[in-house]
Amino acid sequence: MKRSVIILIILAICINKTKACDICGCGVSSYYNGILPDFKKKIMGFRYRFNSLKTHVGVGGIESYLTTTESYRSAELWGGWNIGKHFRVMTSIPYSFNERVNQDAVTKKQGIGDIAFAGYFQVFKQDKTVFHSRRLLQSLWIGGGIKLPTGEYNPAEKQGSAQNTNLFQLGTGSLDYMTNAMYDFRLQDAGININASYKMNGTNSHSYRYGNKLSATAQVYYKFRPLHNLSLAPNLGIVYEKAEEDFNNGFYVDISGGKVVLGTIGLEVAYNKLSVGGSWQTPTSQNLANGFVKTNNRLMLHISMAL
Repeated sequence: MKRSVIILIILAICINKTKACDICGCGVSSYYNGILPDFKKKIMGFRYRFNSLKTHVGVGGIESYLTTTESYRSAELWGGWNIGKHFRVMTSIPYSFNERVNQDAVTKKQGIGDIAFAGYFQVFKQDKTVFHSRRLLQSLWIGGGIKLPTGEYNPAEKQGSAQNTNLFQLGTGSLDYMTNAMYDFRLQDAGININASYKMNGTNSHSYRYGNKLSATAQVYYKFRPLHNLSLAPNLGIVYEKAEEDFNNGFYVDISGGKVVLGTIGLEVAYNKLSVGGSWQTPTSQNLANGFVKTNNRLMLHISMAL
């Protein structure tokens, strides 16, 4: 009972601190990782993400000659290392491919994104038998980290701020901070995974500050074991992201902020030390930049190896 109370308090702290982001899930702000593969010591992996959105959307979602489609693809190298029984460090290095299309005009940019480092502390881990023969496993990790301004930030993108979302960037140009909580509960082969993160953005050298960001996910899953060393884990869940307005030279940016709820479906496959998986997310409700922006479906694929 005490552990359940601790979990609820930690997740409530993350949610109540919501002030949120640039536009949720796109541009320089996609941090959804899905269900993390199990590993005892070290892990290294690769993720591919695809997000897209439309800007200059009219009332009721009406598109016009001003409507622009922005696509964000990223290839991300990431890794984790368990130090002892209670500590974990993780890092991610993204390389991004951005594309903007308006009528016949196409703009592209690519380059390294913002590199992130995070450290975690395992609050508790439980593995016991209940109901005479059922195995119960649960764990809670909490932590924090930093995101370095390694991705290029072009101040020209924020010009005409009344009509510019300032998303078409490779990085925020600022030193940013993160807090995280990861909880996993599994009874035999059925489980639930909950993640919450809160990202606090700094002001870059061009006097622009992206709003802080909250991301929270909850996924249910079931592990099938057709072979001794093979497991298949289909999962279904919900993603919630909330945003507040950005700041430009100390003033709120009207075309920013908002919130979105997405449904997600995915599959995780593990064979010995190798893990592969993917997830598809589709928005079920959204209100981004006062309706000026509309986010589309998202895709994430990954492969990793425990070392």
